[in-house]
Amino acid sequence: MPISVKIMPNPAPATPLVVVLAYDGLCTFEFGCAAEVFGLPRPEMGEGWYRFAVAAIEPGPLRATGGLRVEADGGMDLLAQAGTIVVPGWRGVEAPVPEPLCAALRAAHAAGARILSLCSGAFVLAAAGLLKGRRATTHWRYADRLVARFPGLRFVPDVLYVDEGSVLTAAGSAAGLDLCLHLVRRDFGPAAANRVARRLVLPAHRQGGQAQYVERPVPGAITADARIAPLLDRVRAALDQPWPIARLAAEAAASPRELHRRFQEATGQSPGAWLLAERLAHARGLLEGPPLPVEAIAAACGFNSAAVLRHHFRARLGTSPAAYRARFGG
Repeated sequence: MPISVKIMPNPAPATPLVVVLAYDGLCTFEFGCAAEVFGLPRPEMGEGWYRFAVAAIEPGPLRATGGLRVEADGGMDLLAQAGTIVVPGWRGVEAPVPEPLCAALRAAHAAGARILSLCSGAFVLAAAGLLKGRRATTHWRYADRLVARFPGLRFVPDVLYVDEGSVLTAAGSAAGLDLCLHLVRRDFGPAAANRVARRLVLPAHRQGGQAQYVERPVPGAITADARIAPLLDRVRAALDQPWPIARLAAEAAASPRELHRRFQEATGQSPGAWLLAERLAHARGLLEGPPLPVEAIAAACGFNSAAVLRHHFRARLGTSPAAYRARFGG
């Protein structure tokens, strides 16, 4: 069953200041994800764009992975000024989280700040009590330990990120970029997120419910199977058409059983699951563009009716096409 990741309709915070935590043992990549999205000057975005600061949670010197030293802009007093706080990983999933940091995060959240964790940073949010009763995720390697230590949270496996409105969690390291772009999309709309993504040379939107981990790398598998790659392209170009298993198998010159195996090798999904994901991705793109009736979008994506589109949209994304369009429509 697909995992749903709710797209919360929360407004942007009153202050555009994004504060990223720095600590001894800082996870350099996760910190870089936040700095790249929120910390670079972007005059093309106008004066309302994010401001950026780094808050040290303890006295220096602060070492980062790779032998770097970090000089912060200030201490934890910056958290009280932040509209958004990013916890870029943590120095170890068994490392204790200082109580002053937990208290500062709770106070900032109570004052209206949004708090994001990237990768193992979920352990910091959980220690502060901010994940109790909330849906959350982290890197698949740490999932069992997070659930065992913090049974009060509602762990969501096999997703890139979870958006619970004022508390957001990302899975593995690179999923931090997906979550940061998702927040840009939430605050400024799809066009702004697309511009940032282009500068990063990244897809503008990987769905939050996409699986974290696939046993075999997708690009290599697709390259190795000359029959599946062209089939994927043909299906994407004709999503409005019916694609039963028999037709897919005939197009790939394979038996249904062989087709299923090749799809699993190439995409990590069954043919049906892959096709549904492609139809929904196309529907999201149409909803973000010029207004079209939902019935027309359903037909263009190969759904039998608008009701079927709404059903799958809610099951996968936890929202309706109308609510999605209201949030992300161009």
